Amino acid sequence: MELRQLRYFVGISEAGSLLRASRTLHVAQPALSQQIASLESELGAKLFDRSSRGMVLTDSGKHFLEHARVRLADVERA
Repeated sequence: MELRQLRYFVGISEAGSLLRASRTLHVAQPALSQQIASLESELGAKLFDRSSRGMVLTDSGKHFLEHARVRLADVERA
């Protein structure tokens, strides 16, 4: 797990879609999608429900979001 994956995960969670997150994070959509797929694979859990209307956190994703925000805040403080 990499810090950028956590940043991307939080960014997509807040934006609600890959397109909006891509614009906010200045990262191509395929790269975001690939990083989230890699993160989900590593965690062994689906973090988002994907649809044509956007991306919504699963229960696992909601739980992980809390931890991701804490870790990113820890990094900022360090």
